[in-house]
Amino acid sequence: MNCIFCKIVRKEIPSKILYEDDLVLAFEDIAPQAPIHILVIPKKHYSTVLDINENDKELIGHIFMVINKIVKQKGIDEKGFRVVMNCNSQGGQTVFHVHFHILAGRQMHWPPG
Repeated sequence: MNCIFCKIVRKEIPSKILYEDDLVLAFEDIAPQAPIHILVIPKKHYSTVLDINENDKELIGHIFMVINKIVKQKGIDEKGFRVVMNCNSQGGQTVFHVHFHILAGRQMHWPPG
C-alpha cells in the first residue's frame, strides 16, 4: 500500500512519535497549522470516516482516550484545543487514511474555513 500514514505505521518513514500502542499511533504533523499539531491515526487503514463501521466502536473510543491522554501530557487540556477530522476532498482531507488532528497553542477561530 502506498499510503504515507501506513508507511509511518510500518516505520518506513520517520516521524516524531508521541504515542503508540497496538491500535493507534500519534505523531507530530510535518506541516503544523498551529504551535501544537498532532495527528492521531488508527494503525489499521481506513481511507475515510465512511469506512468505519459498527465493529469499530471500541477503536474510535480508544482513539479519543488517547487524545485525552496526549492533551493532558502536553498541558493543553485546561487552555483548550481543537480536534478535527476531515472527510474527502471538499472536506479538506488530503491523506486518505483516517486521522484526527489535535490543534492547540493559539486562539482557534470560528468558522474554521
